[in-house]
Amino acid sequence: MTLSRRTAVISAITFFSVIMFFAYGVRAGQPQGFSIGMVPDAGATQVSIQEKTPLKSYLSKAMGRDVNLVIPTSYNATIEALGNGSLDVAYLGRLSYLKAHKQYDVVPLVQRSIDLQFHSVFITPASSPIRSLKDLKGKKFAYGDINSTSGHLIPYLEMRQAGLDPETDLQFRYSGSHPATAKAVESGAVDAGALDESVYNSMVSEGKLDKNKVRVIYNSKPFVDYVWVARKDIPPADRERFIQAFTSLKEGPDSQVLQILRGKDFVRANNEEYSVLRLIAQQLKMLQ
Repeated sequence: MTLSRRTAVISAITFFSVIMFFAYGVRAGQPQGFSIGMVPDAGATQVSIQEKTPLKSYLSKAMGRDVNLVIPTSYNATIEALGNGSLDVAYLGRLSYLKAHKQYDVVPLVQRSIDLQFHSVFITPASSPIRSLKDLKGKKFAYGDINSTSGHLIPYLEMRQAGLDPETDLQFRYSGSHPATAKAVESGAVDAGALDESVYNSMVSEGKLDKNKVRVIYNSKPFVDYVWVARKDIPPADRERFIQAFTSLKEGPDSQVLQILRGKDFVRANNEEYSVLRLIAQQLKMLQ
């Protein structure tokens, strides 16, 4: 290679390096994006993700960086995403939280105040003769996701306490989500099902479930449920920003965001709240 040609090549490389520096170097110094996951049943579907733009905008401002809202394909996928680092924060039901904490030591951050006194609802077609949990014996029954608290663990426990053996006394199936359970009952595909009370109320109020075709036969005893968690290596400062973003929400100025989150206010969460139910899940062998 001649001297002039070598000089031209070096100049071209230098010019390209400068361009790359300006294109990517500054960006690298900026805060990286923040990925937030919501289990499929947490008021979230792939179709409705666009409706959550106000939440995304609010959290982007609060966190000081771009926020990406993600809805994994299943409860297990949400847990795994926390474990492999593809999610920074996620919204989990209690059973999913217990599994994620056991496997990946996730950190509880914040939850709605109603999550401290949550309920599962058992529903049946309006014309059904079923009036109590004992009437479910021999019937076709729909749980939600196998890792759902209000759609599986609590209904299973309530039926056991009512004298049923859920393993043998029911013809059960897993619908995969609370909305799917509700629609299966509405259509008569199953005789009854159990789901998250806030999803049920939301579907009825939004006209997504015909209240004239279904009725509630039982409300579970209150329990601690949904919680926002962070993967264990998220810096404490980012955890605190996230907590403050939620505990600062107020009805009125933030009503649009609160409506998306199906809550009125938020409180700090802690792992000790789940101690009793952790023992129950272990006894029922649901933390395998």
